[in-house]
Amino acid sequence: MTVDARTRWNRDVRALAPDEVFESVVPDAFVRHGALAVRGAAVRHAAPLGLVVDGREVTLDLGGPAPLLHPGIERAGVVAELDAAALSDLVQDWQSTMGLAMTARVRLTRGGMDEWISWEPILRALLDGRKVHESGDVDFVDADGRPLDLDRTFRVDEDDPAEMRHFLEQAGFLHVRDVFTEAEMATVAADIDHWIAKAAPDDGESWWAVDDRGVSQAVRVLFFLEKSDALRELVHDPRYLAIGALGGDGHVHKGSAEGLVKPLGIVRGLSDLDRTSGALGVIPGSHRANTLATSRDPKLDLAARMLETRTGDVTVHCSDTLHRAHPPVERPRKVVYSSYSLPPRPGDVVPDDPRYGRRARAELTDVQDRIDAAAGSR
Repeated sequence: MTVDARTRWNRDVRALAPDEVFESVVPDAFVRHGALAVRGAAVRHAAPLGLVVDGREVTLDLGGPAPLLHPGIERAGVVAELDAAALSDLVQDWQSTMGLAMTARVRLTRGGMDEWISWEPILRALLDGRKVHESGDVDFVDADGRPLDLDRTFRVDEDDPAEMRHFLEQAGFLHVRDVFTEAEMATVAADIDHWIAKAAPDDGESWWAVDDRGVSQAVRVLFFLEKSDALRELVHDPRYLAIGALGGDGHVHKGSAEGLVKPLGIVRGLSDLDRTSGALGVIPGSHRANTLATSRDPKLDLAARMLETRTGDVTVHCSDTLHRAHPPVERPRKVVYSSYSLPPRPGDVVPDDPRYGRRARAELTDVQDRIDAAAGSR
């Protein structure tokens, strides 16, 4: 197995005109993957999707006797307005339905956000041949074919890396105990405190959230690796490098990290790991399921796990493993997020993407406002 689930080449991404999308790309995809897409739309009970692109109106209807594109949006259950560039990015999996909402590139004029993002796995079935997940599609076995213990934890200095890699491939996450010492974590925590105290609204270096008293406070230090000498030492430590190598696909450290505080009582903003100070929730196997990527589908048959950590533990999850931070209920918490990424496939080129630049990252502090604006009153 592998955690590398890429279906496309960056080198193939280009600007697609709406006429090409509607008259060539989508019809050709239906010839190849139409049965998967129709089945996926039925599984998701998806209402027809209306698209308004630079004045042209079409509806993608995968139900009924004559599925596919129809002119007009009268029969659509959800209607999205977007420009040609956003449509091009969507059909090439360069940006998702939720990604377009998060970056203010789509506006819903009929239906709601749930209906819009529910089309994501269906589009991936149609355009990439990925079956929409159904109950029973994912199981968990260890290297000997026996049921996998999804509650297992590991230690980098004791456990077989091959077993850890197999667990990551199967479950999409790892919980590694006692990687760093409490003293090492205290030094990093002090750096987080220092930079949180220095943060200012709209400084381009932090994210902010609002608590239940209406108080806005800094909750995330962006570009933290640049700011913390202690953290830079740890990401080059053999203990951390050994974890990064577990994917088995040549992952490389992205050279970035973010420091977070998880305060009590946050009600708005991107902030939320034992049960009393918050816990990381994961849905094992969801990285192998073409399902909703932004929320837990109530029909999903994969059971969630809560990873209760101690100081010095490291949790690992694939970026497409469904996960969430549970808010703390008794005491705040400090966390560092850092990541490894897959290298380009041989012969491929990964262009610079302004959507993931420093300015764009800082602007995500207001992501909920953008999502609300995309959905309007719906």
